[in-house]
Amino acid sequence: MNKFILVFSSMLVTAFHSLAQDLSSNANLAKKYCWQNYDWKADKVMGASVNKTYTELISNRKAKKNIVVSIITVGVDIKHPELTGKIWVNKNEIPGNNIDDDNNGYVDDINGWNFLGNAKGENIEYENYEFTRICKLGESDPNYSTAQKLYDKELEKRRKERDFLKEVAVKFLNSLDVVKEKTGKDIKKLEDLTGISTEDNALLGAIYYLRKMYLRGFSESELLRLTENNEISFEKYLNKDFNPRVIIGDNVNDINDSHYGNPDVIGPNYVSGTSAAVIIAGIRDNELGIDGIATDVRIMPIRAVPKGDERDKDIALAIRYAVNNGADVICMSFRKKISPQKKFIDDALKYAEQKNVLIVRSAGDEAENLDHQVYYPNGIYSDMSKATNFICVGASRKNKDDTLVYIYSNYGRNNVDIFAPGSAIYSADLNNEYRSHSGSGPAAHVVTGIAALLLSYHPELKPSELIEILLASSTDCKRRLVLKPSQNRLESEMVKFESLCKSGGIINAYEALKMADARPIKN
Repeated sequence: MNKFILVFSSMLVTAFHSLAQDLSSNANLAKKYCWQNYDWKADKVMGASVNKTYTELISNRKAKKNIVVSIITVGVDIKHPELTGKIWVNKNEIPGNNIDDDNNGYVDDINGWNFLGNAKGENIEYENYEFTRICKLGESDPNYSTAQKLYDKELEKRRKERDFLKEVAVKFLNSLDVVKEKTGKDIKKLEDLTGISTEDNALLGAIYYLRKMYLRGFSESELLRLTENNEISFEKYLNKDFNPRVIIGDNVNDINDSHYGNPDVIGPNYVSGTSAAVIIAGIRDNELGIDGIATDVRIMPIRAVPKGDERDKDIALAIRYAVNNGADVICMSFRKKISPQKKFIDDALKYAEQKNVLIVRSAGDEAENLDHQVYYPNGIYSDMSKATNFICVGASRKNKDDTLVYIYSNYGRNNVDIFAPGSAIYSADLNNEYRSHSGSGPAAHVVTGIAALLLSYHPELKPSELIEILLASSTDCKRRLVLKPSQNRLESEMVKFESLCKSGGIINAYEALKMADARPIKN
């Protein structure tokens, strides 16, 4: 139990630092937090050298192509002011006429498609974990034994988490009550503790505890959020009686049963998808929020990822939809440990490979070695051959020291290709506000933006060539000693960066475009 509390406390620290901040009224403040665009030599920050690319390489150049980036995600706020003019439009579809004008099987798909809804406009927000769904099927399913082990492990984890949160809640709320009783002050934040002088041991203990928690970014609202998330685990993710799919009405085992969903690409939960779109393509130099990476880009949102685990069928159809509608790059920031219909996704990835569409996927944030622990979807087919259009991205931090690697990022010398800025990346939140996002998800969005930037000037590049350039041009960190990702910071060891990914480097837009520019032109 003590080890669990130690590990979970470390997780809480990360969660507590994802606090919303409204940066829209202060362009300078927004730019300050936009460190993924910075350059090490100019700014002493291990960013991706995006700003330097604009000022030194493309200030007087015109892009050759508008690149279509499809984000397979929870949803995207296509009305966000940072994305004005940046959303893909299906020119072959007439808005709102309830007719499938382009005969692709999807009615009124003006800006993308939602595979988590129905024609009535109803949407799935929550789903089971994949192993929960398999456990429902019973021992006849070939994945049952693995699924049951994962289910039992997650159930025990959430139970311990619930007990721990109850302990924290009692101590935190009791401390607030002590301060209120003895001083009359309602404490809401760290600054409220300033100026309280006392020799009362009970009050001193309460102040000490609250100060420690507030310094970690803790608050009553965070306690409520974490508690609600824990409750959702039991009510939705692990609940074998929960079946939201019934509103879709499709056969989940039939990939040819594909014409379902609705055109609502925003959905009920769009924060992470909107954040991704803004990092990739947010309007630059508009004195609003942050500067996105790629200017000549159109975002095609495809809603196929619920809270919980996605369905393999939905993801496979989302990939095919993106490819069929002209996507050049597909970005995916989701994963799971079991893929019962992996063939659906393998076939879709091969289709994207044949059509020269790049796939960017986040490595994940479990501090695990992907050379040993498999997450899906990935770029390894069932016959163990590898997709040539698939790049896997880990998360890095801004300091060029032993903390360079985001502590929870997954890694792997063979199965993670490159690292990119992914810690404390400011991007879109609810209500046009901005907050810090951390993990390999934002890192994948940075790589997606840079890939789109290169393609806009070099549309002739095939995915394999583009990946080769991104890896070869990365900022070399091979010999640097860094803290190896770990769920327990106290147990993290020092390793050479080259042991954590194939390239041994951090993505660098400036060097990548220089390398692309220097390539001989093929006839």
